[in-house]
Formats: sequence, structure tokens, C-alpha cells
Amino acid sequence: MYQIKINDRNSFELDLTENGPAIDGNVLNWDMKPLPDGTFSIISENNSYVAAVEHIDRENKTIKIKLNQQVYTAAITEPIDQLLAKMGINNSAEKKARVIKAPMPGMILKILVSPGQQLKKDDPLLILEAMKMENVFKAPADAVVKAIRAEEHKAVEKGEILIELE
Repeated sequence: MYQIKINDRNSFELDLTENGPAIDGNVLNWDMKPLPDGTFSIISENNSYVAAVEHIDRENKTIKIKLNQQVYTAAITEPIDQLLAKMGINNSAEKKARVIKAPMPGMILKILVSPGQQLKKDDPLLILEAMKMENVFKAPADAVVKAIRAEEHKAVEKGEILIELE
């Protein structure tokens, strides 16, 4: 059974049963079909919805879904995460990123941190321009900037280390 929290507020349990998905024990009566544009048409209880997956973050187990033009963020807690939490084991410390790498080639527009700086989760680190879009990289967890390997207004390649954290 999965624990799902929507927008850090509403929580429910999702179970994948042989009769289909169940929310808090109630099997959903719905129909979902993929559309040619990559979205999904959902019909449930005589209501129609259009849904699109905006972003999947596998490491942090979150997914952003646009449902009828409103974006929702779902945080997913898997059964193994629930078991570890019951045992008092916090697995998130092990997942803490030690390096920030360029996910694609681009140009560093601005570096927003300096070595030794204390960071909180989601603090902005740098801005990378790639494919004519500005991408703001954020701290994945509370950390300290160990080293900055990138330079402003310099090109970077995919996989290149930009910032080291500790």
C-alpha cells in the first residue's frame, strides 16, 4: 500500500488491487485513455478530466500532474519507506546529493552560491541555459557548498560536475 500526499496537505492510501486501484479502501470506478498529444482522458463518476504528467522525480519520489489546468504535486511513500520509518531508519540522509551535474549541454548564466555557504533544501544554486530555456538548479537537501567547478558564461557538457556539496 502506498501513502500519497498531495501538495503537502491531503493524504490518502493507494492500493493496487486485482479490481483496480483503490483509494482509502474504495476501488475507483474510472476509465482512462491516452490521447495523441501525450495527455490522458479520465472519466470518473460522470466527470471528465484531462491529465498530463508534468515531471517525475524518481529520487525524491514525487510526481507533478496537471489535472484540468491545475498542477498537483504528489509525494509517494512506498511500503519499504514506511517499513524503514517504523524501524526509525531515515533513508533520506543516504540519498543526499554530493554533486550537482549538468543534465544536458548548456551555458552557465549565473552562479548563485559561494564555497562554504550553508544551504537549505530548494535554495537556488545556479542558472543553466539549455535549449533556449533558463533552468534554475536547487539544492536537493540541506548542505554546505564544498566547491564550485563551473564558471559563469562558460559552456558545460552533459554530466559535467557543476557544484560539489557536503
